[in-house]
Amino acid sequence: MFASRQEWEKEFLSRMSRFSAVIAVVASGLALSAAAQTPATPAPAGPPKVAVIAFQAAVTSTNEFQRDFGDLQKKFEPQKTQLKTLSDEVESLTKQLQATGDKLSDAERASKAKTIDEKKKQAQRIAEDAQNDYQQAMQDTFGKVAAKVDELLIGYSKDQGFTLVIDATEQQQQAPLVLYAAPSTDITKAIVDAYNTKSGVPAPAPAAPAPAASKPAAPKGPSAK
Repeated sequence: MFASRQEWEKEFLSRMSRFSAVIAVVASGLALSAAAQTPATPAPAGPPKVAVIAFQAAVTSTNEFQRDFGDLQKKFEPQKTQLKTLSDEVESLTKQLQATGDKLSDAERASKAKTIDEKKKQAQRIAEDAQNDYQQAMQDTFGKVAAKVDELLIGYSKDQGFTLVIDATEQQQQAPLVLYAAPSTDITKAIVDAYNTKSGVPAPAPAAPAPAASKPAAPKGPSAK
């Protein structure tokens, strides 16, 4: 259990960010699936032509993924707000109990402590449900875009005459260890640019800067509309 709002928010954000490992597994599975389903073609004459791509970074850098990810964040704002409200209530009730506990009867102290504990458990359930739902939604969001990026990557690689494309995404399993790659072999940005052009999804608008707190708004005159 947590005793402060900061701890609740830290736990929520931690739970909401635990999808990178899952994404890596999905990306790895897509790459293996594509390799298994792509029919073998005769090797072109001449030396092999190798390219490197950070597949996970390519997917998450596309305008489509950035748009969908922003929508996903907004979808889970109610849970985050609800958790913050509960953590504020727990913090307030805990301070009240600490300040007035010696003036209360045993029954009153027990009742207030029970209320605090119930709110903590409620927040814990919300956080766990939100984590599970968020992780599944992230898998769906990533997988949808990754499948299309993978398809584009295969076509692009064939057009460019690559004989081998290595995924340089850092993963715990089934990932090649790339010790060095010349910048000219990295096609990550080229794939992202090609995908953005094909999808037609515009880049997300940059976040508006927060207004300066020390600068008061100018008063409106009588003729202001």
